[in-house]
Amino acid sequence: MTRSELIQSLKDKFTNLTLEDVSISVKVILDEIANKLADGSKAEIRGFGTFKVNYKPARISRNPRTGERVDVPEKHVPNFKAGHTLRDKINQKD
Repeated sequence: MTRSELIQSLKDKFTNLTLEDVSISVKVILDEIANKLADGSKAEIRGFGTFKVNYKPARISRNPRTGERVDVPEKHVPNFKAGHTLRDKINQKD
């Protein structure tokens, strides 16, 4: 699902809201999650999951084609862990 599909789906469910209101709401929620991650905090949405940042230290790797040594710098990568409710819904048998 893309952002625009999410916005349209929410608009269809909440007919009393304008498309602009829904669009702003989705943007604010996603921006707040991104801001928390940028600050080094985690963002948890109960029943859905937890977003956090993992630290990857600098390392030495190899180019698989040439075998040449490549220095990979340290970095922070976003990580998502699904909550119990989401996992249960995904694994639900019909």
